[in-house]
Amino acid sequence: MTSVRIAVPRKGRPLEAVLERIASRTGRTGLADEIISTLRYEKAIAKGDQQPDAPVYDRLSSYSDATDPTAPEYTLMRDDRQSMPRRIVFDSVRIPSETVDLELIGREEPFRALRKHEFALGFDSADLVLEEVVRLDPEPLTDLAALNERIDPLDTDVRVHTGLGDTVYHTLLATPAVADELDADLTREFVAEYAGELCISPRYERLVTAVLGTAAIEGIDFRYPDRDRTEEDLVAEVGLGVYITVSGSTARDHGLLVGDRLFPSETVLLENAAEMTAHAERAVDLVDGADIETALAIQ
Repeated sequence: MTSVRIAVPRKGRPLEAVLERIASRTGRTGLADEIISTLRYEKAIAKGDQQPDAPVYDRLSSYSDATDPTAPEYTLMRDDRQSMPRRIVFDSVRIPSETVDLELIGREEPFRALRKHEFALGFDSADLVLEEVVRLDPEPLTDLAALNERIDPLDTDVRVHTGLGDTVYHTLLATPAVADELDADLTREFVAEYAGELCISPRYERLVTAVLGTAAIEGIDFRYPDRDRTEEDLVAEVGLGVYITVSGSTARDHGLLVGDRLFPSETVLLENAAEMTAHAERAVDLVDGADIETALAIQ
């Protein structure tokens, strides 16, 4: 059967969301669990939270099965942590189905691989789309459904098709002192009235500008945490910040108030319209579905 190559992240929450989604449609839950548990174990080793049971090349060899064409393959990369450890990450796997075989190919930046026309399909965080191609307007971008409208067709053929429902949110955080200073709710309007420093994650300047709007960030100076410092810790010092939160408990532990959810962060299925084929459409039909509870509502 013809296979369709799909670019996917090499590690992390987006890859897990992709594997779980495909497993739910193909029944390959054991394969997904195997890949996810292997990568979580290797992440713990890279972070120093787990002692390895064998040298890295021995582990890499043990994860492979050359006799099984559908067995996952892994590769080595340098982790960006201070000691730059070698980290085992996902490389590829072939997943058969009744309609089309899916060949998942690990990439550091799947969205960029689609932009370069290396793939017709890919999965990546919606954040990367905001960071790369969305138009920056005075008015804020408030939901994923409007994302495609802000992509210049002359810039890229890639569009967002659907989300996978692994939604977390870029959330406004502030200290009580800063909130009391303006005596207002922690919303986009609060930021528009604020002037001073705003803590954000590194490389998210364009994303935050898009979701707040260029008008709101006039008078704002972005601050970024150092490698050995958390975002919540810097927000507590600066007074105001935008950071991805799930429950908000960590922010509250730092004495921060949790404000509006500004924008959803979610793994999305991406299409390069110029590269789509009938086989790629079958792959889309396989992973798409009304059963996904997603913050995305592309029409």
